[in-house]
Amino acid sequence: MTPMNWPVIYPEMWLLAMACVVTLADLFVTDPQRRPTFWLTQGTIAGFSLLHLAAFNTGETAIGMQGLVVSDPMGHLLAFFAGVTTMITIAYARPTLESRDMLKGEFFSLSLFMLLGISVMCSANNFLVVYLGLELMSLSLYALVALRRDHAVSTEAAMKYFVLGALASGFLLYGLSMMYGATGSLDIPRVFEQISTGRINKEVLIFGVVFVVAGLAFKLGAVPFHMWVPDVYQGAPTSVTLLIGGAPKFAAFAITIRLLVEGMLGLAVDWQQMLIVLAVGSLVIGNLVAIAQTNIKRMLAYSTIAQMGFILLGLSAGVVTGNTLSAGNAYSSSMFYLVSYVLTTLGSFGMIMYLSRQGFEAEYIDDFAGLAKRRPWAAGVMSVFLFSLAGLPPMVGFYAKLAILQALVSTNVTAYIWLAVIAVLLSLIGAFYYIRVVKVMYFDEPTQTEPIVSTQGVSALLAVNGLAVLVFGLLPGGLMAMCREAIIKALAS
Repeated sequence: MTPMNWPVIYPEMWLLAMACVVTLADLFVTDPQRRPTFWLTQGTIAGFSLLHLAAFNTGETAIGMQGLVVSDPMGHLLAFFAGVTTMITIAYARPTLESRDMLKGEFFSLSLFMLLGISVMCSANNFLVVYLGLELMSLSLYALVALRRDHAVSTEAAMKYFVLGALASGFLLYGLSMMYGATGSLDIPRVFEQISTGRINKEVLIFGVVFVVAGLAFKLGAVPFHMWVPDVYQGAPTSVTLLIGGAPKFAAFAITIRLLVEGMLGLAVDWQQMLIVLAVGSLVIGNLVAIAQTNIKRMLAYSTIAQMGFILLGLSAGVVTGNTLSAGNAYSSSMFYLVSYVLTTLGSFGMIMYLSRQGFEAEYIDDFAGLAKRRPWAAGVMSVFLFSLAGLPPMVGFYAKLAILQALVSTNVTAYIWLAVIAVLLSLIGAFYYIRVVKVMYFDEPTQTEPIVSTQGVSALLAVNGLAVLVFGLLPGGLMAMCREAIIKALAS
């Protein structure tokens, strides 16, 4: 029997212990700005992220907890990114929550438990562990969406998210139970071995894969499982919207790789076709519906759906004509795209929170009118984020899109080359609604006359965020190398 190997879960143990400490310590905090809770939370996440980064740098793969958990570079890198993303999100959110009397200890505690769920998913080596992490993350997010209890729109968004989330979890759980019934194991490596023998009922396996892909598509927000994304993004407090749109995407990517690639690679021909349909649907619906939006949070929600389409295109190009030669390139391109998307999304929603104030949420595109005249640097930084989402050089979004297209074209398969062409055409359509916001910021007359109040270093953080988007676009090699190393070592194990 595989030993417990406790060091494998040191980051999770640290995070769980400190989440309990933060929850208890906040009971004794009287400061309305929650400074002790804020810094204790940030220190906790920093320690968690450093533990994962140190484990990633060792480059080793280990199994622990009697085979339930795997410690590999991919899981550590994704958990590290999720930790950094959560730290930045909390820093952006704090002034906004304080001005609306929502800066409570629950926000910090639930954020930590959400991150714990993400970390569990990143290191899962068993179907039940995947589901455990998923539910821990999801339940924390459901509660966070409903944080503004006296706000009807937020409560409605929380209900929608909860009901549809429960449905998606049911899909995933049913699919995993079918896989268990067919293979006789809950361990992901064992499932892979059983499928590779070719002696299992193919119909049952495909049936299970359909439900698993449906559950994963919901968590990624891909069409046709995207219904919750615009409503939840718009209805939730902006700080919670950023929590949903940032770190959890790393968990969704992690379990997609764990389940489909590490567990069901033998069925790649079947699930890749499903991912292609989901990807094209997401690109079409996301880009076309975003054009009609006047609410910038809804526009960014449909933008997210389209961006997930690109990630799914990369994941669908790993196994070509029965060989896995392009797997490392395809999956690492998707991972790089995800990192660049989250980095840009952090800044986009951070800017919305920066421009908001008590009694006014900068949620409509018209609220950005004339921003270049009111606060030129803010308009410039927001333009960087929008150009990156549109995929314009020299932003990181351009290189991310280029990496996905290169992964598709390098397969030398006509169908994938056509997919690349479709993706480019739909990206051109998508560029319209991003550039429209830039036009509003620079060429329209201001509709807001209230001064923009900068607090607690948020403006400096936004500037650093914008600089990172630019620097990673000009020098993407280091980040791409990290993603490639993580994926190749995950595939090798």
